[in-house]
Amino acid sequence: MRLAGPLRIVALVVTVGLTWIVVSILLGGPGSGFPRIQQLFTSPETSVTAEPRVRKYKCGLPQPCPEEHLAFRMVSGAANVIGPKICLEDKMLMSSVKDNVGRGLNIALVNGVSGELIEARAFDMWAGDVNDLLKFIRPLHEGTLVFVASYDDPATKMNEETRKLFSDLGSKNVKDLAFRDSWVFVGAKGVQNKSPFEQHVKNSKHTNKYEGWPEALEMEGCIPRRTTAS
Repeated sequence: MRLAGPLRIVALVVTVGLTWIVVSILLGGPGSGFPRIQQLFTSPETSVTAEPRVRKYKCGLPQPCPEEHLAFRMVSGAANVIGPKICLEDKMLMSSVKDNVGRGLNIALVNGVSGELIEARAFDMWAGDVNDLLKFIRPLHEGTLVFVASYDDPATKMNEETRKLFSDLGSKNVKDLAFRDSWVFVGAKGVQNKSPFEQHVKNSKHTNKYEGWPEALEMEGCIPRRTTAS
């Protein structure tokens, strides 16, 4: 009976010691916070290191443009459902969200020196008046950049003068543009050569992505600033 007291003390000391060891293991040791407890409640998915974000530059380009160049990205309309987009220097010039696009040709005129938008308009090439388009592009000043994105039908109302004006701006495909083709183009008033910024897909029932329309076109790049504009 005399040993009962000491045995109780020993049992208490052992119990306290074991409790301390267990707590230390769960807490991960002094100064480490609660990493081991956190691990018990952390799923493998949340513990995986997040993938580094791919850096995007102006208008979503994968790399920056050189100095004295304008970054652009444009997308033609998809069938007659999704409107086109024209982005320049990280500014959306035309889009469905801005509510300034429409069936036909969507055209943004830009100052080739400053990169500032001059005017943006949509021209209905199915039921509209082609003279409205001619009045828009005939008086362009030297050095003006012309961004064009098709939506639905870009060509039904086109005449020879319209095609020649776009050809003079640097287009090589406008002569073949037809009903419901997809077309994106960047040209400039006063260029001597054909523009490197142009894509064209014919409307063909054998290759169309959508019923009655070809695929939408995406084009991006860097345009050298013009040195002068008059």
